Amino acid sequence: MKIILLGTGTSQGVPVIGCDCPVCSSTDPLDKRLRSAALLTDGRTNVLIDAGPDFRQQMLLYRVKHLDAILLTHEHNDHVIGLDDIRPFNHRSGKAMAVYTLPRVASEVRRRFEYVFTEQVPGLPRIELVPIDKDTRLEFGNITIQSLEVMHGRLPILGFRIGELAYLTDLKTLSATELKKLEGVKYLILTALHHRGHPTHMNLEESLAFVEKLAPDRAWLMHVSHQMGKAADVNPNLPPNVQLAYDGLVVEW
Repeated sequence: MKIILLGTGTSQGVPVIGCDCPVCSSTDPLDKRLRSAALLTDGRTNVLIDAGPDFRQQMLLYRVKHLDAILLTHEHNDHVIGLDDIRPFNHRSGKAMAVYTLPRVASEVRRRFEYVFTEQVPGLPRIELVPIDKDTRLEFGNITIQSLEVMHGRLPILGFRIGELAYLTDLKTLSATELKKLEGVKYLILTALHHRGHPTHMNLEESLAFVEKLAPDRAWLMHVSHQMGKAADVNPNLPPNVQLAYDGLVVEW
């Protein structure tokens, strides 16, 4: 089993349009971040987490030829707005794409992509929305996924545990009940926006405290802003089992 991080940036990506800061001007590939998304795969079954504005580029870059399902953590554009580009997968499979998400998010997808559900025009994307909640357990081939509730500020969204690994994007807080779902996790991928406090995302200090509390073997920080600083400057100051995630990172377990 492995997860490929297709993007590790925040909603604007890195570099940010029009920004000349040291991070956005960096030539280091570790400082180039597409919008956050991940691919779970066992070599036969492919499950995507989130489909943001870089979805098409990510599918081409990582040569993804089929998707068995898409999981959406929440409805913000940097996690859903690439759904129109599922069309080649529809054409290849001859089926609608199964998209699993909260009922609230499903309603937003129907609103933003109304034409998909109301127009009978050849060539449009085909989406089958499948409602799930924080306690849903999903199985796709050999891939078993347990959902959990993550608080994105005051907005409840989804995180996912896949065996020994957990993927928690846009995290600010987690209840004690949901924290229990992460007991025994060895590999943790979670938000660390930047250094300052933020109302809806953990900053670096909060993320490191969360890692220390959960005590995984390894942790990677994603959904990272250009304000975090250059990877070459940040990584040496992190605990030995923690580093900034980067686009293309592969974690196997």
